[in-house]
Amino acid sequence: MAFASLSDRLNHIFSKLKDKGKVTELEVKQTMREIRVALLEADVNFTVVKDFIADVSEKACGEDVLKGLNPAQQIIKVVNDELIALMGSQQARVQIASKPPTIIMMCGLQGAGKTTMCGKLAYSFKKQNKKVLLAACDIYRPAAIKQLQVVGGKVGCEVFAMGQDNPVKIAKKALEQALTSAADVLIIDTAGRLHIDEQLMGELVEIKKEVKPHEILLVVDAMTGQDAVNVAKTFNEKLDVSGVILTKLDGDTRGGAALSIKAVTGKPIKFTGTGEKMEDLEPFHPERMASRILGMGDVLTLIEKAQEAFSEEEALKLQKKMKERSFTLEDYLSQIDSIKKMGGIKDMMAMLPGMNKFKDADIDENRIVKTKAIIQSMTPYERVHPEVIKSGQKKRIAAGSGTTIQDINQLLKQFEMSKDMMKQMAGGGKKFKRFPFGM
Repeated sequence: MAFASLSDRLNHIFSKLKDKGKVTELEVKQTMREIRVALLEADVNFTVVKDFIADVSEKACGEDVLKGLNPAQQIIKVVNDELIALMGSQQARVQIASKPPTIIMMCGLQGAGKTTMCGKLAYSFKKQNKKVLLAACDIYRPAAIKQLQVVGGKVGCEVFAMGQDNPVKIAKKALEQALTSAADVLIIDTAGRLHIDEQLMGELVEIKKEVKPHEILLVVDAMTGQDAVNVAKTFNEKLDVSGVILTKLDGDTRGGAALSIKAVTGKPIKFTGTGEKMEDLEPFHPERMASRILGMGDVLTLIEKAQEAFSEEEALKLQKKMKERSFTLEDYLSQIDSIKKMGGIKDMMAMLPGMNKFKDADIDENRIVKTKAIIQSMTPYERVHPEVIKSGQKKRIAAGSGTTIQDINQLLKQFEMSKDMMKQMAGGGKKFKRFPFGM
Protein backbone atom coordinates (compact mmCIF):
# COMPACT_ATOMS: atom_id res chain seq x y z
CA MET A 1 0.00 0.00 0.00
CA ALA A 2 1.22 3.51 -0.84
CA PHE A 3 2.97 5.45 1.95
CA ALA A 4 3.12 2.38 4.22
CA SER A 5 6.87 2.70 4.76
CA LEU A 6 6.73 6.49 5.20
CA SER A 7 3.81 6.18 7.61
CA ASP A 8 5.74 3.64 9.71
CA ARG A 9 8.81 5.88 9.81
CA LEU A 10 6.87 8.98 10.82
CA ASN A 11 4.96 7.13 13.52
CA HIS A 12 8.23 5.80 14.91
CA ILE A 13 9.70 9.31 14.92
CA PHE A 14 6.69 10.81 16.69
CA SER A 15 6.53 7.97 19.25
CA LYS A 16 9.80 9.28 20.72
CA LEU A 17 8.09 12.56 21.63
CA LYS A 18 4.82 11.21 23.03
CA ASP A 19 6.03 10.70 26.61
CA LYS A 20 7.72 14.09 26.85
CA GLY A 21 5.97 16.84 28.77
CA LYS A 22 8.00 19.45 26.90
CA VAL A 23 10.52 19.42 24.08
CA THR A 24 13.63 21.49 23.49
CA GLU A 25 14.59 23.21 20.26
CA LEU A 26 17.42 20.67 19.91
CA GLU A 27 14.90 17.78 20.08
CA VAL A 28 12.72 19.47 17.45
CA LYS A 29 15.74 19.82 15.14
CA GLN A 30 16.61 16.15 15.63
CA THR A 31 13.01 15.22 14.81
CA MET A 32 13.14 17.35 11.66
CA ARG A 33 16.36 15.63 10.56
CA GLU A 34 14.70 12.25 10.91
CA ILE A 35 11.58 13.41 9.01
CA ARG A 36 13.85 14.77 6.26
CA VAL A 37 15.52 11.37 5.83
CA ALA A 38 12.14 9.61 5.86
CA LEU A 39 10.79 11.88 3.10
CA LEU A 40 13.90 11.47 0.94
CA GLU A 41 13.70 7.68 1.32
CA ALA A 42 10.05 7.94 0.20
CA ASP A 43 11.39 9.46 -3.04
CA VAL A 44 10.05 12.96 -2.39
CA ASN A 45 11.76 15.63 -4.51
CA PHE A 46 14.87 17.02 -2.74
CA THR A 47 13.89 20.68 -3.16
CA VAL A 48 10.36 19.93 -1.93
CA VAL A 49 11.78 18.20 1.17
CA LYS A 50 14.11 21.12 1.86
CA ASP A 51 11.28 23.68 1.72
CA PHE A 52 8.91 21.42 3.67
CA ILE A 53 11.38 20.89 6.54
CA ALA A 54 12.15 24.63 6.67
CA ASP A 55 8.43 25.49 6.97
CA VAL A 56 7.74 22.80 9.58
CA SER A 57 10.86 23.69 11.61
CA GLU A 58 9.92 27.37 11.77
CA LYS A 59 6.45 26.58 13.11
CA ALA A 60 7.50 23.67 15.32
CA CYS A 61 10.16 25.78 17.05
CA GLY A 62 7.59 28.41 17.94
CA GLU A 63 7.14 29.29 21.60
CA ASP A 64 3.61 27.82 21.75
CA VAL A 65 4.85 24.41 20.64
CA LEU A 66 8.04 24.27 22.72
CA LYS A 67 6.25 25.27 25.93
CA GLY A 68 2.97 23.49 25.15
CA LEU A 69 1.50 20.76 27.33
CA ASN A 70 1.31 18.29 24.41
CA PRO A 71 4.31 19.12 22.21
CA ALA A 72 4.19 15.80 20.31
CA GLN A 73 0.57 16.40 19.31
CA GLN A 74 1.31 19.98 18.33
CA ILE A 75 4.29 18.96 16.18
CA ILE A 76 2.17 16.27 14.50
CA LYS A 77 -0.46 18.93 13.81
CA VAL A 78 2.17 21.20 12.23
CA VAL A 79 3.42 18.32 10.04
CA ASN A 80 -0.17 17.42 9.12
CA ASP A 81 -1.01 21.01 8.14
CA GLU A 82 2.14 21.32 6.02
CA LEU A 83 1.50 17.97 4.30
CA ILE A 84 -1.96 19.19 3.36
CA ALA A 85 -0.54 22.47 2.02
CA LEU A 86 2.12 20.53 0.10
CA MET A 87 -0.50 18.44 -1.70
CA GLY A 88 -2.85 21.30 -2.54
CA SER A 89 -4.78 22.35 0.59
CA GLN A 90 -8.17 21.30 -0.78
CA GLN A 91 -9.75 18.94 -3.30
CA ALA A 92 -9.42 20.09 -6.93
CA ARG A 93 -12.56 19.19 -8.87
CA VAL A 94 -12.97 18.64 -12.60
CA GLN A 95 -14.09 21.81 -14.36
CA ILE A 96 -17.55 21.26 -15.88
CA ALA A 97 -18.42 23.28 -18.99
CA SER A 98 -21.38 25.68 -18.71
CA LYS A 99 -22.52 24.33 -22.08
CA PRO A 100 -22.00 20.60 -22.83
CA PRO A 101 -19.96 18.75 -23.73
CA THR A 102 -17.20 19.03 -21.12
CA ILE A 103 -14.05 18.12 -23.07
CA ILE A 104 -11.36 16.20 -21.20
CA MET A 105 -8.06 15.48 -22.93
CA MET A 106 -6.06 12.62 -21.40
CA CYS A 107 -2.30 12.47 -21.90
CA GLY A 108 0.70 10.61 -20.53
CA LEU A 109 3.42 8.10 -21.34
CA GLN A 110 2.79 4.50 -22.36
CA GLY A 111 2.32 2.11 -19.47
CA ALA A 112 0.88 4.67 -17.05
CA GLY A 113 -2.65 3.28 -17.46
CA LYS A 114 -4.08 6.16 -19.51
CA THR A 115 -6.59 4.17 -21.58
CA THR A 116 -7.89 2.29 -18.54
CA MET A 117 -8.15 5.61 -16.70
CA CYS A 118 -10.34 6.94 -19.54
CA GLY A 119 -12.78 4.14 -18.73
CA LYS A 120 -12.63 4.77 -14.98
CA LEU A 121 -13.30 8.46 -15.48
CA ALA A 122 -16.18 7.65 -17.86
CA TYR A 123 -17.62 5.27 -15.24
CA SER A 124 -17.39 8.03 -12.62
CA PHE A 125 -19.36 10.42 -14.85
CA LYS A 126 -21.88 7.70 -15.71
CA LYS A 127 -22.66 7.34 -12.01
CA GLN A 128 -23.59 11.03 -12.09
CA ASN A 129 -26.05 10.28 -14.94
CA LYS A 130 -23.82 11.92 -17.54
CA LYS A 131 -23.69 10.70 -21.14
CA VAL A 132 -20.05 10.07 -22.03
CA LEU A 133 -18.35 9.68 -25.42
CA LEU A 134 -14.82 8.23 -25.60
CA ALA A 135 -12.56 9.21 -28.53
CA ALA A 136 -9.79 6.88 -29.74
CA CYS A 137 -6.93 9.19 -30.81
CA ASP A 138 -4.07 6.79 -30.05
CA ILE A 139 -3.37 5.42 -33.53
CA TYR A 140 0.20 4.25 -32.91
CA ARG A 141 0.15 1.69 -30.10
CA PRO A 142 -0.96 -1.75 -31.34
CA ALA A 143 -4.51 -2.59 -30.22
CA ALA A 144 -4.93 0.79 -28.44
CA ILE A 145 -8.23 1.44 -30.24
CA LYS A 146 -9.48 -2.06 -29.47
CA GLN A 147 -8.49 -1.63 -25.81
CA LEU A 148 -10.50 1.58 -25.55
CA GLN A 149 -13.49 -0.14 -27.18
CA VAL A 150 -13.26 -2.97 -24.62
CA VAL A 151 -13.02 -0.45 -21.79
CA GLY A 152 -15.96 1.51 -23.24
CA GLY A 153 -18.00 -1.69 -23.41
CA LYS A 154 -17.31 -2.41 -19.73
CA VAL A 155 -18.68 0.96 -18.63
CA GLY A 156 -21.42 1.21 -21.26
CA CYS A 157 -20.02 4.18 -23.19
CA GLU A 158 -19.86 4.76 -26.94
CA VAL A 159 -16.35 4.90 -28.46
CA PHE A 160 -15.68 7.14 -31.46
CA ALA A 161 -12.93 5.76 -33.71
CA MET A 162 -11.67 6.40 -37.25
CA GLY A 163 -8.96 3.76 -37.47
CA GLN A 164 -5.46 5.00 -38.25
CA ASP A 165 -6.55 8.45 -39.42
CA ASN A 166 -4.90 11.70 -38.30
CA PRO A 167 -5.36 12.10 -34.49
CA VAL A 168 -6.15 15.81 -34.75
CA LYS A 169 -8.84 15.09 -37.34
CA ILE A 170 -10.25 12.27 -35.15
CA ALA A 171 -10.46 14.60 -32.14
CA LYS A 172 -12.27 17.23 -34.20
CA LYS A 173 -14.77 14.69 -35.60
CA ALA A 174 -15.29 13.23 -32.12
CA LEU A 175 -16.28 16.69 -30.86
CA GLU A 176 -18.79 17.00 -33.72
CA GLN A 177 -20.19 13.57 -32.77
CA ALA A 178 -20.43 14.59 -29.11
CA LEU A 179 -22.44 17.69 -30.08
CA THR A 180 -24.69 15.69 -32.43
CA SER A 181 -25.38 12.96 -29.87
CA ALA A 182 -25.87 15.46 -27.01
CA ALA A 183 -23.06 13.92 -24.94
CA ASP A 184 -22.36 15.60 -21.60
CA VAL A 185 -18.69 14.62 -21.55
CA LEU A 186 -16.11 13.90 -24.27
CA ILE A 187 -12.98 12.07 -23.08
CA ILE A 188 -10.12 12.02 -25.61
CA ASP A 189 -7.59 9.20 -25.28
CA THR A 190 -4.38 10.53 -26.88
CA ALA A 191 -1.23 8.68 -27.89
CA GLY A 192 1.58 7.98 -25.45
CA ARG A 193 5.24 7.19 -25.99
CA LEU A 194 7.86 5.24 -24.07
CA HIS A 195 9.54 8.61 -23.56
CA ILE A 196 8.76 12.27 -24.26
CA ASP A 197 9.57 13.43 -27.82
CA GLU A 198 8.84 16.46 -30.00
CA GLN A 199 6.45 14.58 -32.32
CA LEU A 200 4.29 13.48 -29.40
CA MET A 201 4.16 16.95 -27.88
CA GLY A 202 3.50 18.62 -31.23
CA GLU A 203 0.53 16.35 -31.86
CA LEU A 204 -0.91 16.98 -28.39
CA VAL A 205 -0.51 20.75 -28.81
CA GLU A 206 -2.40 20.53 -32.13
CA ILE A 207 -5.26 18.53 -30.56
CA LYS A 208 -5.46 21.06 -27.73
CA LYS A 209 -5.59 23.94 -30.22
CA GLU A 210 -8.30 22.23 -32.31
CA VAL A 211 -10.77 21.06 -29.62
CA LYS A 212 -9.97 23.52 -26.78
CA PRO A 213 -10.43 21.07 -23.88
CA HIS A 214 -11.80 22.27 -20.56
CA GLU A 215 -9.47 19.86 -18.77
CA ILE A 216 -6.09 18.40 -19.73
CA LEU A 217 -5.43 15.57 -17.31
CA LEU A 218 -1.98 14.01 -17.16
CA VAL A 219 -1.89 10.33 -16.14
CA VAL A 220 1.31 9.36 -14.34
CA ASP A 221 2.42 6.09 -12.75
CA ALA A 222 3.01 6.58 -9.01
CA MET A 223 5.34 3.56 -9.05
CA THR A 224 7.93 5.54 -11.06
CA GLY A 225 8.62 7.98 -8.21
CA GLN A 226 10.70 10.99 -9.23
CA ASP A 227 10.36 10.06 -12.90
CA ALA A 228 6.63 10.74 -12.53
CA VAL A 229 7.42 14.23 -11.25
CA ASN A 230 9.82 14.91 -14.14
CA VAL A 231 7.22 13.69 -16.66
CA ALA A 232 4.57 15.92 -15.07
CA LYS A 233 6.89 18.92 -15.20
CA THR A 234 7.67 18.44 -18.92
CA PHE A 235 4.04 17.84 -19.97
CA ASN A 236 2.94 20.86 -17.96
CA GLU A 237 5.53 23.11 -19.63
CA LYS A 238 4.29 22.08 -23.09
CA LEU A 239 0.53 21.73 -22.52
CA ASP A 240 -0.28 23.65 -19.33
CA VAL A 241 -2.14 20.66 -17.87
CA SER A 242 -5.02 21.36 -15.52
CA GLY A 243 -4.47 18.40 -13.22
CA VAL A 244 -2.84 15.04 -12.61
CA ILE A 245 -4.19 11.52 -12.14
CA LEU A 246 -1.91 9.19 -10.19
CA THR A 247 -2.30 5.52 -11.07
CA LYS A 248 -1.17 2.41 -9.16
CA LEU A 249 -1.34 4.19 -5.81
CA ASP A 250 -2.55 0.88 -4.36
CA GLY A 251 0.76 -0.76 -5.21
CA ASP A 252 4.01 -0.87 -3.27
CA THR A 253 4.89 2.72 -4.10
CA ARG A 254 6.81 4.96 -1.73
CA GLY A 255 4.48 7.86 -2.46
CA GLY A 256 7.06 10.51 -3.33
CA ALA A 257 5.24 11.51 -6.51
CA ALA A 258 2.03 12.37 -4.65
CA LEU A 259 3.98 14.59 -2.26
CA SER A 260 6.05 16.30 -4.96
CA ILE A 261 3.89 16.91 -8.05
CA LYS A 262 1.85 19.87 -6.76
CA ALA A 263 4.93 21.65 -5.42
CA VAL A 264 6.99 21.08 -8.60
CA THR A 265 4.31 21.77 -11.24
CA GLY A 266 1.81 23.93 -9.37
CA LYS A 267 -0.94 21.64 -10.72
CA PRO A 268 -3.16 19.58 -8.38
CA ILE A 269 -3.68 15.84 -8.25
CA LYS A 270 -7.37 15.38 -9.07
CA PHE A 271 -7.78 11.60 -8.95
CA THR A 272 -5.94 8.48 -7.86
CA GLY A 273 -6.26 4.97 -9.27
CA THR A 274 -6.54 2.44 -6.45
CA GLY A 275 -7.13 -0.88 -8.21
CA GLU A 276 -7.86 -2.74 -11.42
CA LYS A 277 -11.66 -2.41 -11.52
CA MET A 278 -13.50 0.42 -13.29
CA GLU A 279 -14.84 1.72 -9.98
CA ASP A 280 -11.34 1.94 -8.46
CA LEU A 281 -10.96 5.68 -8.92
CA GLU A 282 -10.93 8.12 -6.00
CA PRO A 283 -11.06 11.92 -5.97
CA PHE A 284 -7.85 13.17 -4.36
CA HIS A 285 -8.36 14.85 -0.99
CA PRO A 286 -5.07 16.33 0.37
CA GLU A 287 -6.33 16.41 3.96
CA ARG A 288 -7.42 12.76 3.86
CA MET A 289 -4.14 11.65 2.28
CA ALA A 290 -2.17 13.52 4.95
CA SER A 291 -4.26 11.77 7.60
CA ARG A 292 -3.44 8.36 6.05
CA ILE A 293 0.27 9.17 5.91
CA LEU A 294 0.32 10.07 9.61
CA GLY A 295 -1.56 6.86 10.51
CA MET A 296 -4.72 8.71 11.54
CA GLY A 297 -6.96 6.87 9.10
CA ASP A 298 -9.42 8.16 6.53
CA VAL A 299 -12.90 7.67 7.92
CA LEU A 300 -14.60 10.02 5.43
CA THR A 301 -13.45 7.98 2.42
CA LEU A 302 -14.50 4.78 4.20
CA ILE A 303 -17.97 6.22 4.83
CA GLU A 304 -18.26 7.27 1.17
CA LYS A 305 -17.31 3.75 0.08
CA ALA A 306 -19.95 2.36 2.45
CA GLN A 307 -22.59 4.70 1.07
CA GLU A 308 -21.82 3.46 -2.44
CA ALA A 309 -21.96 -0.18 -1.35
CA PHE A 310 -25.13 0.16 0.77
CA SER A 311 -28.31 1.89 -0.39
CA GLU A 312 -30.42 3.86 2.09
CA GLU A 313 -33.16 1.26 1.73
CA GLU A 314 -30.74 -1.58 2.52
CA ALA A 315 -29.41 0.28 5.55
CA LEU A 316 -32.92 0.86 6.97
CA LYS A 317 -33.90 -2.74 6.30
CA LEU A 318 -30.75 -3.95 8.01
CA GLN A 319 -31.31 -1.65 10.98
CA LYS A 320 -34.78 -3.14 11.44
CA LYS A 321 -33.40 -6.67 11.28
CA MET A 322 -30.72 -5.77 13.80
CA LYS A 323 -33.34 -4.43 16.21
CA GLU A 324 -35.57 -7.47 15.85
CA ARG A 325 -32.61 -9.83 15.81
CA SER A 326 -34.02 -11.41 12.68
CA PHE A 327 -30.69 -11.21 10.83
CA THR A 328 -30.12 -14.40 8.83
CA LEU A 329 -27.23 -16.06 7.04
CA GLU A 330 -28.86 -14.91 3.80
CA ASP A 331 -28.44 -11.32 5.04
CA TYR A 332 -24.93 -12.18 6.18
CA LEU A 333 -24.11 -13.30 2.63
CA SER A 334 -25.53 -10.07 1.22
CA GLN A 335 -23.40 -8.01 3.61
CA ILE A 336 -20.26 -9.91 2.62
CA ASP A 337 -20.90 -8.98 -1.03
CA SER A 338 -21.42 -5.34 -0.06
CA ILE A 339 -18.23 -5.23 2.01
CA LYS A 340 -16.27 -6.73 -0.90
CA LYS A 341 -17.40 -3.77 -3.02
CA MET A 342 -15.62 -1.50 -0.53
CA GLY A 343 -12.26 -3.16 -1.19
CA GLY A 344 -10.05 -5.53 0.77
CA ILE A 345 -10.32 -5.82 4.54
CA LYS A 346 -6.73 -4.61 4.99
CA ASP A 347 -7.46 -1.47 2.93
CA MET A 348 -10.57 -0.80 5.02
CA MET A 349 -8.62 -1.26 8.26
CA ALA A 350 -5.96 1.19 7.04
CA MET A 351 -8.68 3.86 6.82
CA LEU A 352 -9.62 3.49 10.48
CA PRO A 353 -7.76 5.65 13.04
CA GLY A 354 -5.18 3.70 15.01
CA MET A 355 -5.56 0.57 12.89
CA ASN A 356 -2.39 1.06 10.85
CA LYS A 357 -0.51 -0.93 13.49
CA PHE A 358 -2.50 -4.00 12.38
CA LYS A 359 -1.73 -3.60 8.67
CA ASP A 360 0.71 -6.53 8.81
CA ALA A 361 -1.75 -8.74 10.66
CA ASP A 362 -2.37 -12.14 9.10
CA ILE A 363 -5.79 -11.41 7.61
CA ASP A 364 -6.96 -14.16 5.28
CA GLU A 365 -8.92 -12.40 2.52
CA ASN A 366 -9.76 -15.85 1.12
CA ARG A 367 -11.79 -16.49 4.25
CA ILE A 368 -14.58 -14.46 2.65
CA VAL A 369 -14.62 -16.81 -0.35
CA LYS A 370 -14.78 -19.82 1.98
CA THR A 371 -17.60 -18.24 4.02
CA LYS A 372 -19.63 -17.58 0.87
CA ALA A 373 -19.13 -21.17 -0.31
CA ILE A 374 -20.37 -22.55 3.01
CA ILE A 375 -23.52 -20.38 3.08
CA GLN A 376 -24.28 -21.08 -0.59
CA SER A 377 -24.08 -24.83 0.13
CA MET A 378 -26.90 -24.53 2.68
CA THR A 379 -30.58 -24.85 1.87
CA PRO A 380 -32.70 -21.66 1.98
CA TYR A 381 -34.32 -22.94 5.19
CA GLU A 382 -30.93 -23.57 6.84
CA ARG A 383 -29.80 -20.02 6.04
CA VAL A 384 -32.82 -18.62 7.89
CA HIS A 385 -32.76 -21.25 10.68
CA PRO A 386 -29.09 -22.19 11.25
CA GLU A 387 -30.06 -23.83 14.55
CA VAL A 388 -31.36 -26.85 12.60
CA ILE A 389 -27.89 -27.55 11.20
CA LYS A 390 -26.70 -30.70 12.95
CA SER A 391 -23.93 -33.21 12.31
CA GLY A 392 -25.49 -34.72 9.15
CA GLN A 393 -26.17 -31.37 7.55
CA LYS A 394 -22.65 -30.16 8.38
CA LYS A 395 -21.14 -33.13 6.51
CA ARG A 396 -23.26 -32.32 3.45
CA ILE A 397 -22.41 -28.61 3.59
CA ALA A 398 -18.70 -29.34 4.05
CA ALA A 399 -18.71 -31.66 1.03
CA GLY A 400 -20.59 -29.11 -1.09
CA SER A 401 -18.34 -26.18 -0.17
CA GLY A 402 -14.99 -27.95 -0.10
CA THR A 403 -14.49 -27.03 3.56
CA THR A 404 -14.40 -28.85 6.91
CA ILE A 405 -16.92 -29.27 9.72
CA GLN A 406 -14.57 -27.16 11.84
CA ASP A 407 -14.91 -24.31 9.30
CA ILE A 408 -18.70 -24.56 9.50
CA ASN A 409 -18.69 -24.55 13.31
CA GLN A 410 -16.45 -21.49 13.27
CA LEU A 411 -18.77 -19.65 10.86
CA LEU A 412 -21.90 -20.46 12.89
CA LYS A 413 -20.20 -19.28 16.08
CA GLN A 414 -19.01 -16.10 14.37
CA PHE A 415 -22.52 -15.49 13.01
CA GLU A 416 -24.08 -15.74 16.48
CA MET A 417 -21.48 -13.32 17.85
CA SER A 418 -22.26 -10.91 14.99
CA LYS A 419 -25.97 -11.05 15.80
CA ASP A 420 -25.27 -10.21 19.44
CA MET A 421 -23.01 -7.32 18.41
CA MET A 422 -25.62 -6.03 15.99
CA LYS A 423 -28.30 -6.07 18.65
CA GLN A 424 -26.06 -3.93 20.86
CA MET A 425 -25.32 -1.57 17.95
CA ALA A 426 -29.01 -1.23 17.08
CA GLY A 427 -29.75 -0.09 20.61
CA GLY A 428 -26.60 1.98 20.93
CA GLY A 429 -27.99 5.36 19.98
CA LYS A 430 -27.66 7.67 17.00
CA LYS A 431 -23.94 7.20 16.47
CA PHE A 432 -24.50 3.54 15.60
CA LYS A 433 -27.68 4.02 13.55
CA ARG A 434 -25.87 6.22 11.05
CA PHE A 435 -23.60 3.42 9.87
CA PRO A 436 -24.34 0.21 7.96
CA PHE A 437 -23.07 -3.18 9.04
CA GLY A 438 -19.30 -3.39 8.85
CA MET A 439 -18.78 0.23 9.89
